Amino acid sequence: MEFWLELNEEQRDLREWVHGFAEGVVRPAASEWDEREETPWPVIQEAAKIGLYGFEFLINMWSDPTGLSLPLANEELFWGDGGIAMAISGTSLAVAAIYGSGTPEQLVEWVPQCFGDTADPKVGAFCSTEPEAGSDVASMRTRAVYDQAKDEWVLNGQKAYATNGGIANIHVVTASIDPELGSRGQAAFIVPPGTPGLAGTKKLKKLGLRASHTADVFLDDVRVPGSCLLGGKEALDERLARARSGQRASKQAAMRTFELSRPAVGAQAIGIARAAYEYALGYAKDRVQFGRPIIENQAIAFALADMKTEIDAARLLVWRAAWMGRNDRPFTAGEGSMSKLKAGEVAVAVTEKAVQILGGAGYLRDHQVERMYRDAKIYTIFEGTSEIQRLVIARAISGMPIR
Repeated sequence: MEFWLELNEEQRDLREWVHGFAEGVVRPAASEWDEREETPWPVIQEAAKIGLYGFEFLINMWSDPTGLSLPLANEELFWGDGGIAMAISGTSLAVAAIYGSGTPEQLVEWVPQCFGDTADPKVGAFCSTEPEAGSDVASMRTRAVYDQAKDEWVLNGQKAYATNGGIANIHVVTASIDPELGSRGQAAFIVPPGTPGLAGTKKLKKLGLRASHTADVFLDDVRVPGSCLLGGKEALDERLARARSGQRASKQAAMRTFELSRPAVGAQAIGIARAAYEYALGYAKDRVQFGRPIIENQAIAFALADMKTEIDAARLLVWRAAWMGRNDRPFTAGEGSMSKLKAGEVAVAVTEKAVQILGGAGYLRDHQVERMYRDAKIYTIFEGTSEIQRLVIARAISGMPIR
């Protein structure tokens, strides 16, 4: 697929459609759900009704040979509001895990159950992070033991900071099968609805993205059928055998999921940054001090120029990584991590500068930039901290086991 920076008609229509929903439905509800700190089920249902939330929507996004449709949709949705957008898009991480590790049959069986239907929408959860194994995925303590007599896997452990954890219809859980192999001895499992032994904590209170449900998840002798092992047991046994013999093994389940999602997550951060930049730009044009709009002061004008430049630069990195991922181009220099690193840090810097431009008004909840500033910070932390992204890039460009 040729790389071309001009969007085609379908992509422009998609961007306008999602932007319309973000502007007309998401943004007007943003302050309310941020204050309530509850999952915005009515907004999720509205998204499902118009086809913006569901398996078919994601299939259409992934079918774009340029890889740009999902980043385009994410940027516009998160331009509306980070918290509500995460409540809508959080399921996609579980779907990415199923897509990245599962068989076609598992994809067809489980992904629709992540979304439910328009009358009764559901959400999915991807559970990987642990209290003692955040960025250090190889230290995962959740265990999966195979009960051959019953053809069942038994899961025990604790997951932390899981988006939709405990309220999800479908939980995708990563677990260690052979701890001695580190990350190479891990696999991902589907936990079907209503499975005994899985419990989530109450919703965690967060700095930002407050409309999105985040909780810890406990697994106490959770039994799932053998068919719930993503990829199947035969493929797992072959992979473990290669690892034990010292051969190069494919990447473990959690990292495959994060690689698929990093450009899309970067686009989320860009959406929040762009929203803050546009708000600050409008404010600077309208706000009069010393007899003239504050944008006529170089300090303000240059700050806005830098904000716009950084947002556009981050978007180009996201688009490149999305295109490369969709067209099976290897990330030889950590391009996926580059996109997430740059976008996350730009979101934090731009939203902070937006608050500064508004001055005292920017510190008040009456203005949206206060919420955007809080929402942006997580993008230098989750799905790989900025430090981890730099580590991935450094290892890629050096070929050395940098620690």
